[in-house]
Amino acid sequence: MGALKRYFGYDSFRPGQQGIVESLLAGRDVLGVMPTGAGKSVCYQVPAALLPGVTIVISPLISLMRDQVDALNDLGLPAAFVNTTQTPDEQSMVFAQAAAGEVKLLYVAPERLETGRFRDFASRTPIALVAVDEAHCVSQWGQDFRSSYLGIGDFIASLPSRPPVGAFTATATERVRRDIVGMLGLRDPSVTVTGFDRPNLYFDVVKLETKYKAAWVARYVADHADESGIVYCATRKETEALAATLNQMGHPAVAYHGGMAPDVRERAQRDFITDRMPVVVATNAFGMGIDKSNVRFVIHHNMPESIEAYYQEAGRAGRDGEPSRCTLLWNESDIVTRRRLLDNDYDNERLTPEEQEIVRQSKRRLLDGMVGYCRTTECLHRYMTRYFGQELTPAGAANGTAGAAESTCGACSNCESTFETIDVTRVAQAISRCVHDVNQRVGSGKIVKILRGSKAQDLAWLNPEQMPTFGMLKDVNEARIRDVLSQMATDGYLAIAEGRLPIVMFGRRAVETAQPDFHYEIKRVERKAGGTGGSGRCGGNGAGNGTGNAGFAGAVSDGDGRALGSYIPDDEDEALFQKLRELRRTIAQEIGKPPYIVFSDKTLRDMARIKPVTDAQFLAVNGVGQHKLDLYGKRFMEAVAAFDAG
Repeated sequence: MGALKRYFGYDSFRPGQQGIVESLLAGRDVLGVMPTGAGKSVCYQVPAALLPGVTIVISPLISLMRDQVDALNDLGLPAAFVNTTQTPDEQSMVFAQAAAGEVKLLYVAPERLETGRFRDFASRTPIALVAVDEAHCVSQWGQDFRSSYLGIGDFIASLPSRPPVGAFTATATERVRRDIVGMLGLRDPSVTVTGFDRPNLYFDVVKLETKYKAAWVARYVADHADESGIVYCATRKETEALAATLNQMGHPAVAYHGGMAPDVRERAQRDFITDRMPVVVATNAFGMGIDKSNVRFVIHHNMPESIEAYYQEAGRAGRDGEPSRCTLLWNESDIVTRRRLLDNDYDNERLTPEEQEIVRQSKRRLLDGMVGYCRTTECLHRYMTRYFGQELTPAGAANGTAGAAESTCGACSNCESTFETIDVTRVAQAISRCVHDVNQRVGSGKIVKILRGSKAQDLAWLNPEQMPTFGMLKDVNEARIRDVLSQMATDGYLAIAEGRLPIVMFGRRAVETAQPDFHYEIKRVERKAGGTGGSGRCGGNGAGNGTGNAGFAGAVSDGDGRALGSYIPDDEDEALFQKLRELRRTIAQEIGKPPYIVFSDKTLRDMARIKPVTDAQFLAVNGVGQHKLDLYGKRFMEAVAAFDAG
């Protein structure tokens, strides 16, 4: 606890942190599954400060290492990195400092572990701890599988004296967790899953035709001009086009994607991180582990390929715990595009064709979960946490209605808005009966064909004409049946087998579909082209509740007061907060580092509330440790005193 206060300025651990720290200090392996912003890094940084020897932190992105190392040195914890941006002489100096005990944390990319030079260093230097960040990258079932992660287990096994190993991730289903333990060779790890909900985030789903998306984003950015935000696009071309549109409309934004020249990409990232540019428009190449704590909004211009991807990307908002908004814009063509990319674009030379097909099927199921998120009528927080195996309320959908909620979260558009739903009870019951008729032996495509009365040759072996459900839904279009089947799998009424053949089976809630009071609804999905707002509320699915053009505008701004209102400063606190932000920006420019490395927004908010003018008061501010007091205390306290005097 002393190290936590001395270096990080916190009086107490957040949920889950203390148990992980104590396990690592006792020499036990750990797996920590904690949402973005929950303080995963503190879990290995505190032990690193206390244990003799150097802690090796394995992190996937070189671009992130410098910021993390700068932040640690700013806290008074000596840290360094070794990566390809350094000359051999610079690397030699870091190795020498680490071997001499002058560096407590050494950040490296997983590829570095395979080099003879690093292995030689590791065999001669006492290693206190190995921390694996973004550990889900080791699993081919996860969203961000990286083949370089497969060598980490061999590296750990090769060390002359095996240190405790900590694996950390923000997103991991049960299957991915098993993979992490096995692939990294964790020994009887202490597993901590702190829960996946991010109550400070307002989740918002808006169904919108592609041609209106740029205007929606521009309007939102204009309404939140003093906030920092990320807009994710599916392709490089869309990224550049949207950034250009925003700039033409007078809203400063920078583009970022993997096809840009490295120096241009690096400058774009620095401009965003240092608050020179308020908005970055990016592909998913941007941001894994981005440490910028004051991102107030994340907008997805297109639907991501999975809940894992969405949770990770949206989770870059509000890392400081302050209220922030995550909006997903989607339409039917997004789903078509994603399915086409998925079928055409997956290739991994490490896998056989059969294994590739298994992974492809797995990715299809991941996409179904994302489609379900767009269409669900239930609380979006509850939907997302259930996906990762956590129930926010014990009873869930008690009466068999899809997404029936006993209480509203007050922080998502489904709980705060009204929207049209369709009663699909008959379709759901027919699907369930058909799964019974075929003895849980076929995939979703054949079930749809049977229900629609198809005479296709590939069904002949089933003798479908003899089934009670044959042709039962011949009056329902194929897309609707697929929508309902997908949503039923998402909600637990059905289950889809893993493996080469995705067989549709009964889920844990299947018995509910046979009960007389079973009732099932899905969100209305407009299939016809329409004007702005479609049937009102941006096609029946916006955050606002107006009609026509008012619905379009409302989807941007309605609900913001409640969504972003858990901290409501008075005018004086807000004015002081802005003064402190200006000072933070000045200091950041002087030292050539991002503003959040000086202090987070959360710390500045607390400072504006406490108004410290003595060392003791300054240390009482959340996120201020002794080293921060020594570095910046005088100037910030002078700013507070000057403000009070004014």
